[in-house]
Amino acid sequence: MNGGSTTPYARWLRTTTETWARATGHMTNGVLEANRAVLAAYGFDGAGTSTDADGATASAESGVDSTETNGDGTGAGTASPDSVDPSGSVAMSATTKAAHLAGDEEAGWDVEYDLDDEDAVAVGDSVRFSKPVDEADVLAFARASGDTNPLHLDDEFAEGTRFGRRIVHGTLVSGLISAALARLPGLTIYVSQDVRFLRPVDIGGRLTAVVTVDEDLGDARYKLSTDVFDAEERPVIEGEAVVLVDPEAG
Repeated sequence: MNGGSTTPYARWLRTTTETWARATGHMTNGVLEANRAVLAAYGFDGAGTSTDADGATASAESGVDSTETNGDGTGAGTASPDSVDPSGSVAMSATTKAAHLAGDEEAGWDVEYDLDDEDAVAVGDSVRFSKPVDEADVLAFARASGDTNPLHLDDEFAEGTRFGRRIVHGTLVSGLISAALARLPGLTIYVSQDVRFLRPVDIGGRLTAVVTVDEDLGDARYKLSTDVFDAEERPVIEGEAVVLVDPEAG
């Protein structure tokens, strides 16, 4: 290799590095705002933890691939440090949980419930969680996840792709599923999530996640359909999840 040549890898590395530098530059003076934005993107307004399906790529986001993720991750609820005991159990009053999970009008959140019983999950229960996904959400998600794919951050780069513009991270879109699951009765814990990305999502649009309990698997486990729609009610994600619901923790 002579010193005057540039390999595809070197070009990719330079583009990625420059993109990340620009993205972090935008956020240098707004770290707290960015943190709030990424929490809002997942449907939480406090300091909590959520583990969702990961691994979306540009091809998956275009609807040509799918991802299945297994493992126990908290898909719902937030708690202050004082409400978590050393044994790992979460003590949260119904009032506190309601405050954490309510819709936030200022942030543009909207939550709709269709439940047989507010205190117990049942087949047929459904929750809709809706919010706009804007530039701040995309930048905050890139910072939080480390996914600095220029497809999501660099206008010039994205214009040369099959999409012709920047699009929202696929896993940021699927994160709204976790936000909807969080609003089921009890403490909802992910067991598995299968998703298929049907079409790219433009930055700045409103998204709606809909989760519906389809089957009681026994042992407090439930299978749900998990779908996300854009502002035109077109499906952008479809999939299925299995969750473990702890009714005593809610």
